Amino acid sequence: MQLSYWEHKSWFSNVDFTVIGSGIVGINCAISLKEKYPKSNILILEKGSLPQGASTKNAGFACFGSASEILSDLEHHSEEEVVKLVEKRWNGIQRLRHLLGDKAIGFELHGGHELFPLEKPAFYEKCLESIPYLNRLMEPIFAKNPFVTNSNFFGFSNIQEKYITHQLEGQLDIGKMMCSLIQKCVYMEIPILNGVMVQDVTECNGVGIIKTTDFEFQSKKVFVATNGFASRLLKLETVKPARAQVLITEPIQNLHIKGTFHFDEGYYYFRNIDDRILFGGGRNLDFETEETITFGQTPIIQNKLEELLHTMILPRQSVKIERRWSGIMGVGAQKSPIVKQVSNAIYCGVRLGGMGVALGSLIGKELAELAD
Repeated sequence: MQLSYWEHKSWFSNVDFTVIGSGIVGINCAISLKEKYPKSNILILEKGSLPQGASTKNAGFACFGSASEILSDLEHHSEEEVVKLVEKRWNGIQRLRHLLGDKAIGFELHGGHELFPLEKPAFYEKCLESIPYLNRLMEPIFAKNPFVTNSNFFGFSNIQEKYITHQLEGQLDIGKMMCSLIQKCVYMEIPILNGVMVQDVTECNGVGIIKTTDFEFQSKKVFVATNGFASRLLKLETVKPARAQVLITEPIQNLHIKGTFHFDEGYYYFRNIDDRILFGGGRNLDFETEETITFGQTPIIQNKLEELLHTMILPRQSVKIERRWSGIMGVGAQKSPIVKQVSNAIYCGVRLGGMGVALGSLIGKELAELAD
């Protein structure tokens, strides 16, 4: 396709900053750039009709790391690295709440609860015994001891008798959040062009060259915020895609469950939303198949989600599934996100490790700051 004079003049000439990806990181990057350079021409490109990846497909957890996740991270990272990452997640959520307001993102604070399977009693006891240590480690971030134990007051079945609760974890409405971010872009006159597939990003004479399936144009600087899809554009071997499968029930009368919940070392997660249960996870059942950029569901994971829904979460209720979907995360051997300059004109903010809601707004801001 050849761009008309009008198309080129209106969108693709004199572009100062191009952001690839209209998810949480990409939009926050563009907003930060506009705040710092109010006269700049900024363009956001998105390959999908809606943000692809995970930004509109995740569970909407405002979480910072369950007890078992932090203990696992401490086996591969130093205390300083783990604390710094949790602090980034906390600061990211605070920035998002400040930027848009709690009402605009549907933020609710009901706590985050970790459940433990009956067949892993030793692991359960280890996590319980670690609570004082974890609280000492995390108290400087949260200004209080975040972890407490609670009895099984929601009546889940086939789990250990206590939850480990993070008192400051919350939940939000991802649809409201993304609509608010898009509206902010409209207000700041930052165009988002959907349905534009970027095939390649290179640099020539200090300027970014963006090649799409239909046309090519120049941008003084390019910011890649495609997370799980980053390896395709930037050949980053340290970022691997990870598919997350999710389902949601039909409305449930008198649903009393409130909060966000992690189960089996965080590989499963569920929450209440609009009198429904949203439930996802299970990629540990088939890591190899779930390392993909292809959306979809598999019987092995969907069957397990349904089994746990009916035997653990709602064991005495008849519920029906209304919808299923999947999202693509960006993960790697290291938990810390990659925010770096790739060349003189190209930058990236990727590998959010399934914590895009918590990290996204902060990583977007950090990505924009690389333009200095």
